[in-house]
Amino acid sequence: MIALLQRILKGILFAPLALFLLFEEWGWEPLAACFAALGRLPVWRQIERLIIRLPPWAALLAFGIPVLLLIPVKLLALFLLGKGHLGVGLGLVVSAKIAGTALAARLFQLTEPALMQLGWFARAYPPWKAWKDRMLRQVRVSWPWRLGRRMKHRTKAVLVRFCSALRQEKPGKHK
Repeated sequence: MIALLQRILKGILFAPLALFLLFEEWGWEPLAACFAALGRLPVWRQIERLIIRLPPWAALLAFGIPVLLLIPVKLLALFLLGKGHLGVGLGLVVSAKIAGTALAARLFQLTEPALMQLGWFARAYPPWKAWKDRMLRQVRVSWPWRLGRRMKHRTKAVLVRFCSALRQEKPGKHK
């Protein structure tokens, strides 16, 4: 009986955690690349150069503070959802999650070498990464993940065909 309850509890806790990790996994690299593209702008390039040269404790602040500042935005979104403003609340949650992931991903890329100079961070990061990778492996073998990947590939194929058809259509020959 206890084993059954543990499995049920694990399943309940696993679902939101898996969704969080999946979003981070799917979004981390592409969103970091979007933020990195901003680095081509002179002001952003200067800011990134400053961040790269930060000492470890300042790199921790540069990485942590912006991420923490998004918490009130997410709480506001939850408040709005609770008050029945579904569109605004959901839009704010999604926007904050995307912006937060993009910012965190890029800041981590810039600060990781300095953060790894902090002993406690260098000790904590590898186990965290190993745990996260184990969780992602579990998620990837699940049927919802496999179904989602199939849907993603089919959608991508349809979009590629659609975009290809648009490119082949000549200007001035609109139907």
